[in-house]
Amino acid sequence: MSKRSAQRAGAPVELGQGERSAGPRMSGGRIRVRQVRSEIGYDRRQRATLRGLGLRRLNHVVELPDTPAVRGMIDKVRHLVVVEEA
Repeated sequence: MSKRSAQRAGAPVELGQGERSAGPRMSGGRIRVRQVRSEIGYDRRQRATLRGLGLRRLNHVVELPDTPAVRGMIDKVRHLVVVEEA
């Protein structure tokens, strides 16, 4: 049985040296992010980050998966948002 077919069957598979798991590293956690400051007057990259997080207006709340990528985006606009545990 190959590693892929073993994964589909639900059997535990050990990763070899240099291999990474395909899924997110966090265990299914969710976080809520609220936009508390306006994007007006800030760099367009920060505006794009807010849009990437799904935030469109003040006090807009979105629930996102707790992954390193999402945490990195939140860190870039931490002066505009508040993070709440979901």
